[in-house]
Amino acid sequence: MSSRRTHIAMIGVPVVSHVLPGLEIMRELVARGHRVTYANDPAVADLIKATGAEFVPYGSSLPFADNTWPTDPIAAMDVFLDDAVQALPQLRAAYGTDRADLYLYDIGAYAARALAESQGRPVLQLSPTFVAWDGYAEEMAAALWELPGADAYRAKFAHWLAGSGAATTDVDAFSGRPARALATIPRAMQPHADRVDAHRVSFVGPCFGARTDRETWTRPSGAENVLLISLGSAYTRQPDFYRRCLEAYADLAGWHVVLQIGKYVDPDELGRVPDNVEVHSWVPQLSILEQADAFVTHAGMGGSSEGLYTGVPMIAVPQGAEQFMNADRLVELGVARRIDTADATAPALRTALTELVADPEVARRSARLRACARAEGGTARAADLVEEMLG
Repeated sequence: MSSRRTHIAMIGVPVVSHVLPGLEIMRELVARGHRVTYANDPAVADLIKATGAEFVPYGSSLPFADNTWPTDPIAAMDVFLDDAVQALPQLRAAYGTDRADLYLYDIGAYAARALAESQGRPVLQLSPTFVAWDGYAEEMAAALWELPGADAYRAKFAHWLAGSGAATTDVDAFSGRPARALATIPRAMQPHADRVDAHRVSFVGPCFGARTDRETWTRPSGAENVLLISLGSAYTRQPDFYRRCLEAYADLAGWHVVLQIGKYVDPDELGRVPDNVEVHSWVPQLSILEQADAFVTHAGMGGSSEGLYTGVPMIAVPQGAEQFMNADRLVELGVARRIDTADATAPALRTALTELVADPEVARRSARLRACARAEGGTARAADLVEEMLG
C-alpha cells in the first residue's frame, strides 16, 4: 500500500488492442492504494471500470465502432491528430481542477501529452507496440514524410501544438520520441532493440493479472493438440479465410480447433463446421494459448506477444499496419511461418501447421522466448516503474 494516495491519470483511445495491454497495470496501481482515473470513450467504459479505476468519459472521433480505418498511412495518422484536436478541450475540462500527479497515456492519445505538459506534470507513455530506435527517423520516418499529404499533415500538427500549451512543439519529438515510456511487449519483438535508449524506454513485457482475474477455457479431454485461429479484433471480416481454415484443419487427426471469427461475420457464412472445430465471435485468448499447441494469428502486437509469452508456435497471416513487420520478426525469431492472405490456401495452411509443430528447433526457441518474456517483469515491474516516477 502506498504511503501517500496519489492521483495517477491514464488517458487512452478506444481501440481494444490499445486498451487491453495496460488494464492490469491500472488494476495493480489501484491495489497499491493510488487513486487512478482513466479517461476514454464510453465504448470501453466497462473494461476500465473492472480494474477499479475511476472512469472519466470523453468522446472520441476515431472510427473504432466499425473499424473503417484509412489504408493510406498519412490519412490514418490524420484521424488520430483530428481526435487529439477535439479531445484536448474535453480533457482540460475534466482535469483542469483535478490535476493528476502523473499522467500516463497511450501512444495514440496525443492530447494527453499536451495536457500534461501544459500543466507542468510528469508524463509517461504506455506503448502497446514497438518504439522508435536511434536511427528510426532516417530509416523509417523519412520515407513516410515523402508521401503525398505529409507536408500538410505536419503543418497541421505543428499549428495545433503551437496552440495546445505543450512544452514540446517539435512534431517529431512530440509524436515519435517520448521522454519516458513503458513498452508492454516482449523486448524480442522490438526492431533494433540494441538501439533503443534504455534510459528512456523500459520493456516490461506483456502485463497480465492473476489467473483468477481472467476468463478461462477448458481443453476438451480427448484433444491431443489444440489450435487457436484468431485475427484479433480489428481485421476479422474474413469469412473466406475462415472457410479455408476449416478446409485445412477439418477432421485433422488429434487436433481440436478453436476459431474466433469476430463480430462482423455470421457463423452461417462458414458453411459446414467440422466436428473438431468450435466457433466463437470472441474467446479468452490467453487462456486458450496457455493450453494450445499452435496459433494462427494476424500477427498484431497483442497476439504476437501472447504467443511468445505462452511459448506457442505461430502461423502469421498479417492483415495490415505493423503486422507485416511483426510477422517477419516472428519468422526471424524462429517460432513462426508467414503466409500472406492471398497465399493462405487450405493445403498451405495445413502444411505450415504440420511442419511447424514437428520442428524441434521451433519448440526449443519458443520455450526460450517464453522464459525471456516472463522474466521482463510484467505488471508488477510496470507498476514499480510508475511509482518511481512519482518520486
